Amino acid sequence: MNIRECLPRDKSDYEAVRKLSDFSDVELKIIIPELMEWLQDGNWPISKPVEDLLLRLGKEIIPHIQDVLRTRDPQWEYFILVGLIDRLPVFHLSMLQTDLVRILESPTPDEILEGLDGVIFELLEKMKVHQREVIGDGNLDT
Repeated sequence: MNIRECLPRDKSDYEAVRKLSDFSDVELKIIIPELMEWLQDGNWPISKPVEDLLLRLGKEIIPHIQDVLRTRDPQWEYFILVGLIDRLPVFHLSMLQTDLVRILESPTPDEILEGLDGVIFELLEKMKVHQREVIGDGNLDT
């Protein structure tokens, strides 16, 4: 079966997402861009299950997240930030730091209106806390 034939057809296509979950991570990598499109609106019923699929792929999704952050589509950026990115392990989150800081320091007018700065600030704080914990743990081991 061709994996593309199993892509969701609408925002409530749970059956397609269920079928996709049976594919291997290697097979899922092929359709990351198509899956990312289902995260354009976090209110769509399949957005969280699609996030779950993508999170299986670890750092493979980072370039695709960066692509979304560079689209300058503030609604899509928002839903990626509060959904997928917020659920990433901190060590993957740090791979997005440059993109997050860009939005924080040089937001477009639409990014300002969407309130991305507050969400990004929280994500950057999460990274700082993790870094302090790692440094603190490192000092305890010495």
